[in-house]
Amino acid sequence: MKLIERYILRRASLMFAATLLPLLGIVWVTQALTSINLVTDSGQSIFAFLKLATLILPSVIPIILPFALVIGVSQTLTVMNADSELTVLNSAGSSRSTIIRPIMVLAIATSLVSFAIDNFVEPYSRMAVRKMIATAHADMLSSVVQENTFRKVADGLYVQVAERRGGGVLHGIFVADNRDPRFEMVYYAREGAVDEKSSALVMKDGEVHRKLPDGNVSVIKFESYAFDLADLTQSTGSANIRAKDRDLPYLFNPDPDDPQLKSHPGSFTAELHRRFTEWLFPIVFGLIALVVSGDARSHREARMHPMVTALLTALFVRWASFYASNSAEESVYFIPIMYLIPILTAALAIRYLARNKSLDIPATISDRLREQRERLLARFRKAGAASASGSGKP
Repeated sequence: MKLIERYILRRASLMFAATLLPLLGIVWVTQALTSINLVTDSGQSIFAFLKLATLILPSVIPIILPFALVIGVSQTLTVMNADSELTVLNSAGSSRSTIIRPIMVLAIATSLVSFAIDNFVEPYSRMAVRKMIATAHADMLSSVVQENTFRKVADGLYVQVAERRGGGVLHGIFVADNRDPRFEMVYYAREGAVDEKSSALVMKDGEVHRKLPDGNVSVIKFESYAFDLADLTQSTGSANIRAKDRDLPYLFNPDPDDPQLKSHPGSFTAELHRRFTEWLFPIVFGLIALVVSGDARSHREARMHPMVTALLTALFVRWASFYASNSAEESVYFIPIMYLIPILTAALAIRYLARNKSLDIPATISDRLREQRERLLARFRKAGAASASGSGKP
């Protein structure tokens, strides 16, 4: 690789990393916060939350990588054009491949990373996340031993414990159960404990209040009573494994008795073909960035910023891919479309590069967008001036 090609590769890689890290941080925090209530409600530690948040990362990286690449590459080439570096390269007789080669090296490397994460790392992390969530739901002991706090164990079932003592002994147990619309049950017990083997809350020295719809209340005292939690732990403690959670060998040869395969057979086929198409998007988006911003242009040319054009084009292509992959779960006719979208986009971009053409938003659309922006700015200025004059009045 020539010196100028290594220079372009280094600048594009740095801009790519500078774009990827903030985007990844924002999406990671957003996804991690959706699970914080689950971790806190089940009494898990901060380390469990950090582990869960880390396991979420592989599922968002393949989605962010192509967009970080198209932003980083288009911004790098735009800055080089603004600094007249692309013009100097053209004047020195360098071919367009001098710019294309380092960008495609970066795009191909990004695609290989995306393929590895999507097919090997992400299925493992998804399985681990689902097992952690299932375990947190099934950890009924952690839910009921929160002292002096009402805990919603399930719809219509609330538990409060006054004190947790040594050896797993619970003191001052209150249980309100109105899951059955025919009657309401309220349990009081002086002490008790959770039997993890039988998934039951064993209460001692207490009473049961049963209230019927007509208002009558019956009270029964007991020395020992076992409140069954098996249905709750079985329904919430099993991980629901979907096609996206399976590894590549399993998608090639799924278990015929898999409940998800029986209920959603198209999801496994669609997921398999998605794994073979989505890793191509870093290469496709790299070609889009080259078509939009890979040529030297005069500063006097009125056009939309190349990064905006490249990003809008990439968003449209990615939306079409998402639509095709989601529709492939219901109809196999969308499977060829999943392959045609990246292949045709790449072929069209290569044709533009071979003919030394560039992709721009049409001048009419660009002018209209510019006019709308100027109108909005004028309205904001008028509103700001009116508010300033109004605040100055006595």
